[in-house]
Parts: sequence; structure tokens; C-alpha cells
Amino acid sequence: MTQPVRDDADRQMLLPLLPHPLPAAPSASVPRPPRDGRPTLAGRFNPEADLPFALRLADFQMAMQDVYDFFHDVNRSLLDKGLHRLDDMLRPAAMSGMISDMLTASVARHARGLVENRHFNGHPDLIVQGRYRNNAVAAGSDGIEIKSTRKPGGAVDTHGARRQWMTVFVYCTDHTTEPAEARAPMRFTEVYLALVEPSDFRRNPRGELGTRTATLDRAGIRKLRANWLYLDP
Repeated sequence: MTQPVRDDADRQMLLPLLPHPLPAAPSASVPRPPRDGRPTLAGRFNPEADLPFALRLADFQMAMQDVYDFFHDVNRSLLDKGLHRLDDMLRPAAMSGMISDMLTASVARHARGLVENRHFNGHPDLIVQGRYRNNAVAAGSDGIEIKSTRKPGGAVDTHGARRQWMTVFVYCTDHTTEPAEARAPMRFTEVYLALVEPSDFRRNPRGELGTRTATLDRAGIRKLRANWLYLDP
């Protein structure tokens, strides 16, 4: 297993980090997006986070902004045609899956040493460049799994308890504001990254037709949250 890289140069951001302690939650009367309506990351990144595989906080920052820009452009086009926003058309599971895929592709584009796993449904989503034949592996150890969820705290279901670097992106969506065109854009609220072990998971009961899943237990969640990358209270 490749050990985390703690090179100060690797922790440089494209934008200045906000100071500690965490900023107070903004007032509901203060709009988050700038005047053109394009959302930007309003929280803060953790300069003390452990980042494996020569990753930088900037890699995550750019990937998250890519997702914001995509939803802004697509939703603006849909609303101009009198259609529903993408956030409102997608089922929650489909939304999380799409965001995870977009983040995987974008982090791979910005990262210096990771690429997308070319094996269909392979694990993990991102692997070390050149470590596996044709950059494809069914079940590898050198890389990061990408998850996204609307559950605060990052308790996301996985398809198996294994030793892995896991990144969880927590996001929120607005489905209640009326009129719908005034709804707030999708927003990332938490990002965590940690090396977890099989013992950090609890196995979830499976019905007769269900797929076996595992979720980090209480100790595993503590381990995940201890190495937070981004918080937007």
C-alpha cells in the first residue's frame, strides 16, 4: 500500500484556504452564488489532511467546481426551455451515481498520479497510473474509491468491506423552494478521505432479492471524519 504523501507543495490550493476555526453558517438572506448565478465553493479545505498517491487539495477543489459548472450550465439550458432542472428529474440513486462518476473522471483529469480504472465495475475507481496492466483491475489495492451521498456525515453503503482508501462527497439538493427556477443549486457540504479496514464496516442485512452491502460502523465513521478535506456548514 502506498503511504500518504505529506509534501507541503502537494497541499497548495488554487484559492486561499479560509482560516481556522470553521466560518459561521451564512445567513439565509445572503445568496451563495455570485451575480452570474454560477455557484462556487463557499466552504473551507483542510490543509492538514492526509493525502495519498501525491494528491493535492487542488485536485478535489477543481473536480468539485467542475461538477458545479456542469449542473449550472445544464440546468440553465433546461430552464430556458421550460423544462425541469436535472436535480429534480433524477432519482436520488441516479444523482449520486452520476456525481460519483463525474468526480472520478474529473479527479483523474487533475491528479498527477491517478487514472480511471478501465476495468468495467472495477475497484477502486481511481488507480495508480501504470500500476496495473492497461490501467485496469477488477479488485486492486492501490487507488481510491469515490462515493457520493446525501447522508450527512458520510455513512454511505458499499458493496463490500475491504481495505481501501475511500473518499466520500456529501452533497445537498433543494427540492422545496418555489418557484422551482429559484431553487438553490446542488452544493457539496462535506468531503472525507480515509484508509479503512474490513473491521471498520458493519454488514447490512440482505433480503431475498437484495444485494449484500456494508457500511462503516461507528468507529469507521470516526476514522473517516477525522481526515476531512472540505466542510461547508
